Amino acid sequence: MTSQERAIRVLIADDHPIFRDGLASLLEPHPGITVVARAADGAEAVALAGEHRPDVVVMDIQMPEVNGIEATRRILARWPGTGVLMFTMAEDDGLLLSAMRAGARGYLVKGAAQEEVTRAIESVHSGGVVFGASLASRIGELLTPPPARSVGEFPMLTEREREILDLIAAGRSNGQIAAELFLAPKTVRNNVSAILAKLQATDRAEVIIRARDAGMGQD
Repeated sequence: MTSQERAIRVLIADDHPIFRDGLASLLEPHPGITVVARAADGAEAVALAGEHRPDVVVMDIQMPEVNGIEATRRILARWPGTGVLMFTMAEDDGLLLSAMRAGARGYLVKGAAQEEVTRAIESVHSGGVVFGASLASRIGELLTPPPARSVGEFPMLTEREREILDLIAAGRSNGQIAAELFLAPKTVRNNVSAILAKLQATDRAEVIIRARDAGMGQD
Protein backbone atom coordinates (compact mmCIF):
# COMPACT_ATOMS: atom_id res chain seq x y z
CA MET A 1 0.00 0.00 0.00
CA THR A 2 2.31 2.72 -1.24
CA SER A 3 0.31 4.85 -3.64
CA GLN A 4 -1.65 7.90 -2.52
CA GLU A 5 -4.80 6.35 -3.98
CA ARG A 6 -4.49 3.21 -1.88
CA ALA A 7 -3.38 4.88 1.34
CA ILE A 8 -5.59 4.53 4.42
CA ARG A 9 -7.65 7.69 4.74
CA VAL A 10 -7.59 8.88 8.36
CA LEU A 11 -9.65 11.48 10.23
CA ILE A 12 -8.21 12.70 13.54
CA ALA A 13 -10.71 13.98 16.15
CA ASP A 14 -9.27 15.61 19.28
CA ASP A 15 -10.07 18.86 21.06
CA HIS A 16 -6.42 19.56 21.89
CA PRO A 17 -4.80 21.19 18.84
CA ILE A 18 -1.27 20.34 19.93
CA PHE A 19 -2.08 16.65 20.14
CA ARG A 20 -4.27 16.70 17.02
CA ASP A 21 -1.66 18.42 14.88
CA GLY A 22 1.18 16.46 16.44
CA LEU A 23 -0.45 13.14 15.63
CA ALA A 24 -1.12 14.30 12.09
CA SER A 25 2.55 15.25 11.72
CA LEU A 26 3.58 11.79 12.91
CA LEU A 27 1.21 9.97 10.57
CA GLU A 28 1.55 12.01 7.39
CA PRO A 29 5.09 10.80 6.50
CA HIS A 30 3.82 7.19 6.61
CA PRO A 31 3.48 6.03 2.98
CA GLY A 32 0.36 3.97 3.68
CA ILE A 33 -1.59 6.63 5.60
CA THR A 34 -3.14 9.93 4.51
CA VAL A 35 -4.68 12.32 7.05
CA VAL A 36 -7.71 13.69 5.19
CA ALA A 37 -9.25 15.84 7.94
CA ARG A 38 -8.94 17.01 11.55
CA ALA A 39 -11.85 17.66 13.91
CA ALA A 40 -11.90 19.61 17.18
CA ASP A 41 -14.99 17.93 18.66
CA GLY A 42 -17.37 15.06 18.11
CA ALA A 43 -19.93 17.01 16.12
CA GLU A 44 -17.27 18.19 13.69
CA ALA A 45 -15.94 14.63 13.47
CA VAL A 46 -19.36 13.39 12.33
CA ALA A 47 -19.65 16.18 9.77
CA LEU A 48 -16.15 15.64 8.40
CA ALA A 49 -16.68 11.87 8.28
CA GLY A 50 -19.58 12.51 5.92
CA GLU A 51 -17.56 14.93 3.83
CA HIS A 52 -14.33 12.94 3.53
CA ARG A 53 -15.50 9.33 4.16
CA PRO A 54 -12.32 8.25 5.97
CA ASP A 55 -11.36 4.60 6.31
CA VAL A 56 -10.36 5.08 9.95
CA VAL A 57 -11.25 7.71 12.55
CA VAL A 58 -8.76 8.22 15.39
CA MET A 59 -11.14 9.48 18.06
CA ASP A 60 -10.57 11.09 21.44
CA ILE A 61 -13.25 10.31 24.02
CA GLN A 62 -13.48 13.44 26.13
CA MET A 63 -14.46 16.26 23.76
CA PRO A 64 -16.87 19.22 24.02
CA GLU A 65 -20.29 19.38 22.39
CA VAL A 66 -20.43 15.72 21.33
CA ASN A 67 -18.06 13.27 23.02
CA GLY A 68 -16.15 10.55 21.20
CA ILE A 69 -18.46 7.71 22.26
CA GLU A 70 -21.57 9.42 20.87
CA ALA A 71 -19.69 10.57 17.76
CA THR A 72 -18.67 6.96 17.16
CA ARG A 73 -22.29 5.82 17.42
CA ARG A 74 -23.41 8.47 14.92
CA ILE A 75 -20.63 7.77 12.45
CA LEU A 76 -21.13 4.01 12.47
CA ALA A 77 -24.91 4.38 12.19
CA ARG A 78 -24.41 6.26 8.91
CA TRP A 79 -21.20 4.72 7.60
CA PRO A 80 -20.86 1.29 9.23
CA GLY A 81 -17.74 0.39 7.25
CA THR A 82 -15.70 3.06 9.01
CA GLY A 83 -13.11 1.84 11.50
CA VAL A 84 -12.92 3.80 14.75
CA LEU A 85 -9.81 3.76 16.92
CA MET A 86 -10.23 5.38 20.33
CA PHE A 87 -7.14 7.27 21.47
CA THR A 88 -7.50 8.66 24.98
CA MET A 89 -5.70 9.55 28.19
CA ALA A 90 -8.06 7.38 30.21
CA GLU A 91 -7.19 3.74 30.86
CA ASP A 92 -10.63 3.04 32.23
CA ASP A 93 -12.68 -0.15 32.05
CA GLY A 94 -15.97 1.74 31.84
CA LEU A 95 -14.81 3.88 28.95
CA LEU A 96 -13.35 0.84 27.22
CA LEU A 97 -16.62 -1.04 27.49
CA SER A 98 -18.61 1.98 26.31
CA ALA A 99 -16.29 2.37 23.33
CA MET A 100 -16.74 -1.30 22.41
CA ARG A 101 -20.51 -1.04 22.74
CA ALA A 102 -20.47 2.01 20.48
CA GLY A 103 -18.68 -0.04 17.83
CA ALA A 104 -15.06 1.08 18.16
CA ARG A 105 -12.58 -1.51 16.89
CA GLY A 106 -9.60 -0.22 18.84
CA TYR A 107 -8.65 1.53 22.06
CA LEU A 108 -5.19 2.96 22.70
CA VAL A 109 -3.97 5.06 25.58
CA LYS A 110 -2.20 8.27 24.58
CA GLY A 111 1.51 7.83 24.97
CA ALA A 112 1.61 4.75 22.74
CA ALA A 113 4.63 4.60 20.45
CA GLN A 114 4.26 5.83 16.88
CA GLU A 115 4.77 2.32 15.53
CA GLU A 116 1.99 1.00 17.78
CA VAL A 117 -0.40 3.71 16.53
CA THR A 118 0.30 3.05 12.85
CA ARG A 119 -0.06 -0.71 13.36
CA ALA A 120 -3.37 -0.12 15.14
CA ILE A 121 -4.68 2.03 12.29
CA GLU A 122 -3.68 -0.61 9.75
CA SER A 123 -5.25 -3.38 11.80
CA VAL A 124 -8.52 -1.51 12.35
CA HIS A 125 -8.65 -0.72 8.62
CA SER A 126 -8.26 -4.40 7.77
CA GLY A 127 -11.10 -5.38 10.11
CA GLY A 128 -9.07 -6.29 13.17
CA VAL A 129 -9.67 -5.33 16.77
CA VAL A 130 -6.87 -3.62 18.68
CA PHE A 131 -6.32 -2.83 22.33
CA GLY A 132 -3.20 -1.55 24.04
CA ALA A 133 -1.09 -4.12 25.84
CA SER A 134 -2.07 -2.76 29.26
CA LEU A 135 -5.77 -3.29 28.46
CA ALA A 136 -5.60 -6.63 26.68
CA SER A 137 -5.57 -8.69 29.88
CA ARG A 138 -8.94 -7.25 30.95
CA ILE A 139 -10.80 -7.71 27.67
CA GLY A 140 -11.99 -11.24 28.43
CA GLU A 141 -13.48 -10.18 31.74
CA LEU A 142 -15.21 -7.19 30.19
CA LEU A 143 -16.67 -9.32 27.40
CA THR A 144 -18.07 -11.96 29.77
CA PRO A 145 -21.85 -11.75 29.42
CA PRO A 146 -23.63 -10.49 32.54
CA PRO A 147 -26.13 -12.74 34.32
CA ALA A 148 -29.29 -13.20 32.31
CA ARG A 149 -32.04 -10.75 33.11
CA SER A 150 -35.74 -11.14 32.67
CA VAL A 151 -36.86 -8.52 30.20
CA GLY A 152 -39.89 -10.43 28.98
CA GLU A 153 -42.14 -8.24 31.09
CA PHE A 154 -41.05 -5.16 29.16
CA PRO A 155 -41.29 -6.05 25.45
CA MET A 156 -42.60 -2.56 24.69
CA LEU A 157 -39.27 -0.94 25.62
CA THR A 158 -36.46 -0.31 23.16
CA GLU A 159 -32.97 -1.63 23.83
CA ARG A 160 -31.84 1.85 24.94
CA GLU A 161 -34.85 2.18 27.27
CA ARG A 162 -34.07 -1.22 28.84
CA GLU A 163 -30.46 -0.12 29.35
CA ILE A 164 -31.64 3.04 31.11
CA LEU A 165 -34.27 1.13 33.08
CA ASP A 166 -31.56 -1.20 34.35
CA LEU A 167 -29.58 1.77 35.64
CA ILE A 168 -32.68 3.31 37.20
CA ALA A 169 -33.26 0.03 39.00
CA ALA A 170 -29.65 0.15 40.21
CA GLY A 171 -30.40 3.50 41.84
CA ARG A 172 -28.68 5.80 39.36
CA SER A 173 -29.87 9.39 38.96
CA ASN A 174 -30.53 10.88 35.54
CA GLY A 175 -27.22 12.72 35.73
CA GLN A 176 -25.33 9.54 36.58
CA ILE A 177 -27.05 7.68 33.75
CA ALA A 178 -26.13 10.43 31.29
CA ALA A 179 -22.49 10.28 32.36
CA GLU A 180 -22.31 6.49 32.34
CA LEU A 181 -23.91 6.07 28.91
CA PHE A 182 -22.37 9.21 27.39
CA LEU A 183 -25.79 10.66 26.62
CA ALA A 184 -27.11 14.20 26.83
CA PRO A 185 -29.17 14.82 30.01
CA LYS A 186 -32.16 15.75 27.85
CA THR A 187 -31.92 12.39 26.05
CA VAL A 188 -32.00 10.57 29.38
CA ARG A 189 -34.98 12.61 30.58
CA ASN A 190 -36.89 11.84 27.39
CA ASN A 191 -36.14 8.12 27.71
CA VAL A 192 -37.18 8.08 31.38
CA SER A 193 -40.46 9.79 30.46
CA ALA A 194 -41.02 7.22 27.72
CA ILE A 195 -40.33 4.37 30.15
CA LEU A 196 -42.85 5.70 32.67
CA ALA A 197 -45.44 6.16 29.94
CA LYS A 198 -44.94 2.72 28.39
CA LEU A 199 -45.02 0.99 31.78
CA GLN A 200 -47.96 3.15 32.84
CA ALA A 201 -46.11 3.84 36.06
CA THR A 202 -47.10 6.70 38.34
CA ASP A 203 -43.56 7.54 39.46
CA ARG A 204 -39.90 6.49 39.42
CA ALA A 205 -40.28 4.43 42.61
CA GLU A 206 -42.86 2.18 40.98
CA VAL A 207 -40.57 1.71 37.98
CA ILE A 208 -37.69 0.70 40.26
CA ILE A 209 -39.80 -1.87 42.10
CA ARG A 210 -41.09 -3.45 38.89
CA ALA A 211 -37.65 -3.52 37.29
CA ARG A 212 -36.03 -5.10 40.34
CA ASP A 213 -38.79 -7.69 40.53
CA ALA A 214 -37.81 -8.58 36.93
CA GLY A 215 -34.18 -9.08 37.94
CA MET A 216 -32.85 -5.76 36.70
CA GLY A 217 -30.58 -3.36 38.52
CA GLN A 218 -28.00 -5.99 39.44
CA ASP A 219 -24.48 -4.48 39.22
